Amino acid sequence: MQVIAELKRMSEERFLAIYEALLNNGFGPLDGEVAKALKFRPQAVKKLPLKLRARRARLILERGSKAEMCYELFGSYLLKKRKELVLAFLDGTGVEHDDGMIANIEECKPDPEKIAAVIAELDRQHPAEDVTLYLSICAEQWTSVPEIQAAWRERQPAAAPSG
Repeated sequence: MQVIAELKRMSEERFLAIYEALLNNGFGPLDGEVAKALKFRPQAVKKLPLKLRARRARLILERGSKAEMCYELFGSYLLKKRKELVLAFLDGTGVEHDDGMIANIEECKPDPEKIAAVIAELDRQHPAEDVTLYLSICAEQWTSVPEIQAAWRERQPAAAPSG
């Protein structure tokens, strides 16, 4: 559940920015879930401040370990705001896609020998937090590609020593 781990590391401000970037006619991407959790009608939730709706949406994702929903949220954000990053990774690693959409994830895997160089190039051209966010998605979808798993793990903060 790499996307959930990424969500837990994310600042409240960063999550709010992602949530806000996905507004559609004043509704946040998970406002339906927020309305259910608060026992509101869907239209009524729109009256709440966006920061409160985003905070509640984040709690729903974290507490429910809703990896698929989180994956969709992050993927939507990246395709909307950082599509060039997604396309550069897919093209650079030889993954067949249609404008960022992959028809068969199991058949279309990144070339392991190209991953490190492509990530290094992405880091030069894009904010590191967006590259890491995308790598969490890649690690979630290509669990059988150890190079992706390692690249994502390398970007995680070191655990504090116990004792």
